[in-house]
Amino acid sequence: MAPEELVRHHTIYSCVTGSRAFGLATDGSDTDRRGVFVAPTPSFWRFDKPPTHVEGPGEEQFSWELERFCELALRANPNILECLYSPLVQYADGTGRELLDLRGAFLSRRVHETFTGYATAQRARLAADVRRHGAPRWKHAMHMLRLLQSCRDLLRTGTLTLDVGEEREPLLAVRRGEVPWAEVESRMARLIDRAAAELPRSPLPPAPDRARVEAFLTAVRARSAHLAVAPTNR
Repeated sequence: MAPEELVRHHTIYSCVTGSRAFGLATDGSDTDRRGVFVAPTPSFWRFDKPPTHVEGPGEEQFSWELERFCELALRANPNILECLYSPLVQYADGTGRELLDLRGAFLSRRVHETFTGYATAQRARLAADVRRHGAPRWKHAMHMLRLLQSCRDLLRTGTLTLDVGEEREPLLAVRRGEVPWAEVESRMARLIDRAAAELPRSPLPPAPDRARVEAFLTAVRARSAHLAVAPTNR
């Protein structure tokens, strides 16, 4: 089966992420579509395995096979967790709804390391832009701060909220280049300190519930295998 056909016929969940989900969209913003598909279990019995991810077939569309998606979510990958918690769900079948019901099992204090790690790596790239070109990529600077705000709030509340709410205008001011780079760096440092302060008292568990996620994945694979070998009614 072609990769695009896996997305067309076996998607269990799809949503919009990016600026539109964050409440930061402007007139020129793209619509970033993300999804999860379940490759039929018999496709894993061959030497050539199904893909772990597929780009397309639509514009700005990217999908993960369920197992890969779960692996990344258990590692507290920010992009994956934001996909799970998007307020703009476009489609979810029965299995997709099971995945959404499971999303709390993926959250843990590991988000502190991954979210701040992503932001710190982005800061290094932006600082290099400042040295070379005199200014950073302001859109990326905005999202760096947004990610750190999200980390702080997630550690404090135990839930991931994507929409930035009243922080929209301050963040868009960064995107427009109206905030000096030195102030952006200062905000970043304060947010990192605040996230670190929230970590020891966070309601999040130290680690995700891997066993619960694995049980879900096993059940999905078993259902798919049963459908593939079920006898045909005569």
